[in-house]
Amino acid sequence: MARRDRIEPDAEVVARLSTTALALPEAYEEDAWTGVRWRIRTKTFAHVMVAQAGYESSFRDLTGVADPTTVLTFRATGEELLALVHAGMPFYKPPWSPTIVGMAIDDDTDWAEVADLVTESYRFCAPQKLARLLDEAAGRPPRTD
Repeated sequence: MARRDRIEPDAEVVARLSTTALALPEAYEEDAWTGVRWRIRTKTFAHVMVAQAGYESSFRDLTGVADPTTVLTFRATGEELLALVHAGMPFYKPPWSPTIVGMAIDDDTDWAEVADLVTESYRFCAPQKLARLLDEAAGRPPRTD
């Protein structure tokens, strides 16, 4: 498969993720080497792409799924990381970072859960000052992890 044939994520999926990600303080969106990513300063807190034949993919390597699959990667820590790593599909654990989790996006995706996961990933990557803004907006005490 030639590089020009790479499948990009569905515009509706990107739009749904953008709605959540761009509502976070100082977050921005940019095209990545494949797909789209959302960043806070220089840290990526969410990235959506399509895992497909002809391109290296930890999703395909770990799950054995050969069909083109939309995949979201994000950061998690603590108990959330542990739970997601052991949850099974649609979640998987790429080997290239201790805090990155992947999730297959399909017709059964729980978009409220995705919003929570993206927000927590942002909180992990954002400077404390910006993460505190989320806590203040939600009317809850700041996180300590």
